Amino acid sequence: MSGSAPSEPVGVILAVDPDRFAEVVEAARRAGLTVTGEQPVLGTLSGTITEDRIPALAEVAGVEAVDRERTIRLPPPDSPIQ
Repeated sequence: MSGSAPSEPVGVILAVDPDRFAEVVEAARRAGLTVTGEQPVLGTLSGTITEDRIPALAEVAGVEAVDRERTIRLPPPDSPIQ
């Protein structure tokens, strides 16, 4: 991969073990996650990370799943496309 540009950050949502939430957050940060939201009671963590770092994030102890955020764009109400 020498000479290639770094990939752009993508949004991710993680399902994490709620009993290990604090340690998972710190380990995820060390793996490259920029945390944008934490819901310890629900066991979810959201943030951004470069695509190439997602496998390392998925290997963090206590991370049960990593999903890319999905954005749905709807046309404005006055749009001819409805």
